[in-house]
Amino acid sequence: MVRRCTVSFKPFRVFVVGVGFFSLCFLMTSLGGQFSAKRLADSPFTMRTEVMGVVESRGVLRKISDMLEVIMKRMDSLSRLDNSSDARRLEELSSAINRIQPAGLVERIQAIAQNVSNMAVRVEQILQNSMAAGRGSDGSTGQCEVPRDPRYPDCPSKVEWMRSRWTSDPCYAFYGVDGSDCSFLVYLSEVEWFCPPLAWRNHTTPPTQKKNSSRRQAAFRTDLVSLLEQVGTGKESLSFMKRRIRRLAAQWATAAQRLDAKLDHRWREQKKILVHVGFLTEESGDVFSPKVLKGGPLGEMVQWADILTALYVLGHNLKISVSVKELQGFLGVPPGRGSCPLTGPLTFDLIYTDYHGLQQMKQHMGLSLKKYKCHIRVIDTFGTEPAYNHEEYATLHGYRTNWGYWNLNSRQYMTMFPHTPDNSFMGFVSEELNSTEKHNIKVNKVRNMAVVYGKEVSMWKVRGKEHFLQILHRYMEVHGTVYYETQRPPEVPAFVKNHGLLPQHELQTLLRKAKLFIGFGFPYEGPAPLEAIANGCVFLQPRFKPPHSSLNHEFFRGKPTSREVSSQHPYAEQYIGPPHVITVDFNNSEEFETAVKEIMRNQVDPYLPYEYTCEGMLERVHAYIQHQEFCGPPAPFPPQANGSQQAPWQQGGGSPFVTLPNTTLLGWAANASAAPCWPPLSALRLLVSEEGQSCVEACRVADLVCEAAFFRFVNNKEALVRLEVQCEAVESEVNHVFPAFSVPRRECGLQKDPLLFSCAGRSPKYRRVCPCRDYRRGQVALCRDCL
Repeated sequence: MVRRCTVSFKPFRVFVVGVGFFSLCFLMTSLGGQFSAKRLADSPFTMRTEVMGVVESRGVLRKISDMLEVIMKRMDSLSRLDNSSDARRLEELSSAINRIQPAGLVERIQAIAQNVSNMAVRVEQILQNSMAAGRGSDGSTGQCEVPRDPRYPDCPSKVEWMRSRWTSDPCYAFYGVDGSDCSFLVYLSEVEWFCPPLAWRNHTTPPTQKKNSSRRQAAFRTDLVSLLEQVGTGKESLSFMKRRIRRLAAQWATAAQRLDAKLDHRWREQKKILVHVGFLTEESGDVFSPKVLKGGPLGEMVQWADILTALYVLGHNLKISVSVKELQGFLGVPPGRGSCPLTGPLTFDLIYTDYHGLQQMKQHMGLSLKKYKCHIRVIDTFGTEPAYNHEEYATLHGYRTNWGYWNLNSRQYMTMFPHTPDNSFMGFVSEELNSTEKHNIKVNKVRNMAVVYGKEVSMWKVRGKEHFLQILHRYMEVHGTVYYETQRPPEVPAFVKNHGLLPQHELQTLLRKAKLFIGFGFPYEGPAPLEAIANGCVFLQPRFKPPHSSLNHEFFRGKPTSREVSSQHPYAEQYIGPPHVITVDFNNSEEFETAVKEIMRNQVDPYLPYEYTCEGMLERVHAYIQHQEFCGPPAPFPPQANGSQQAPWQQGGGSPFVTLPNTTLLGWAANASAAPCWPPLSALRLLVSEEGQSCVEACRVADLVCEAAFFRFVNNKEALVRLEVQCEAVESEVNHVFPAFSVPRRECGLQKDPLLFSCAGRSPKYRRVCPCRDYRRGQVALCRDCL
């Protein structure tokens, strides 16, 4: 009995020693951050603090050691109970052991460690204050007083924040912050910009290279081998993008030669461009890669592959990032948690990313994001309207969503289709057929063959689909390309010939035979309908009554747009239309059946809008890169008069607005001076909307496009006078429908915040002042004089 008891207590002793050792390691780890931020030679203020820090560290560790020794002695005395005693003694020992739970012990030790840690911080502050009291006034060996400069009102509060929080991110120590006020002021004046420069610091800046001397010419590229190497490997999404780039390589090369000739081989500046595909990073979840081979949405990857190719073919210096680590390396992010600015100036002229990438940049760039956000272009599928983009306005007026609120210029958002003229239209490309391929399509078309738009089973879960598919089945052979693993999905009717998920070239072959490509209403605005139309199919799609929007449809809820979608593919409905695109009410059997019969009777040639060809995309992206500039402050308009001086266009009482020939629209006078602008002011067409009508709709009725860049030229009293608007009062307000006026109240409002210039804004109380422009047929993003 005794021998067995002796053996049984040895594991407990081992356990006690283990708990003690673990506790010591835990406490040292918990307090390690107090001392690890101090590194020799990090700043001129480090040395004496480092010495005191060592003394303090030893004192704290000595206290920890003493506490642990007491704990160990008490537990050891408990474990050395008389092993020769009877069972009652053993029961007492067992009860005593049970009362000492390891979890409770660790919690108590953690509490002790926290108290010691707090005490260490206080002691360190006392030591620093006592050291500072004995210093001189030069800053290197003396005390630094916090300046009270009205030009830097936030300096004292920022210093106070640094005093309590400078250890919250290792990046502060990286920049030389060591806990002293002097190091705070150096950081806040030289790394950030909240405090004035310190007189005792050397402010000699290294000579910077003039931009003009480093300008290089961008030459069109036709060999894409280097681009394919840059895209990388390891993800199925990247493999998909590379396959697409290879398949369209010849078309990109031909398009580059055509555009070079169209531009008369003019000199173009080569830009340094970073492309960070945020939605493909592991940090964002990369939900697309696993779905590439299972019928998942490929529209985003199609667009990104084409963006990469367009930028590369145009001859720009391209860097590609698909991970946060790569992003940090390209930007020069300091080590830490992202609280500090970049280690140097931004080396890129442009950064293309998405909302995921923008959020990652915010987490890792610190205040540098605000400084450099004018270089960013956000690839945004559905668009972001100004009311949602303006953070304060969106929050106050109910437009705040999970997206948007970045306070960018609205044209920095780049969309997949030209549905939101507040934003820039980036787009993508579809394969362009040569004359031989078009002829073969005409010969081989099967007049009674239809293909359903929907690779995922979820797209077939449409209420009432059986009814209109049965009607279609009476006239046509119905084919599908629905992904399945082991058995036919039950959502797909038995009469549908399902081919499973097809590679791109096999899908193209199927579309070249089919007469009809039919949509169920989802997905919205994908690339597939354009591909089908380019292969000679008619696209039959449902009309939405009422239109889908964030107010009545879950898919759009939370997206930063109030746009109303009238059909599955509004671009195809508006910009292509019959006979290539037929939009009907699928709930009306008679209308649906009539449309099917008409499609079977008519012969339709393959059609692809120019803006979705390789040349069209190159042309558009070239114009954006060479002409869009958001980093310089826009010149005020109208120019401010000084004393008795008048603005140039005001001299002689003239107006910059003139009535255009053969129209009631106003344009910009050729002899009126203005700040530089792109698109050029020669494209301006000024009109007013109806009450409750947006400028998007008002311009469209006049066969024009709303141009957000022109708002600053029409946001003035002269425009209201020339439009013969009766105003008893003209006020400037922060309102996303201004400039506008109320006819009943004879009130006129001008826009106070340029970020809220909005083509999309509407109000039943106001008629809007709308700056429209002309556009090139087949290239709606560009005006006639934009190239």
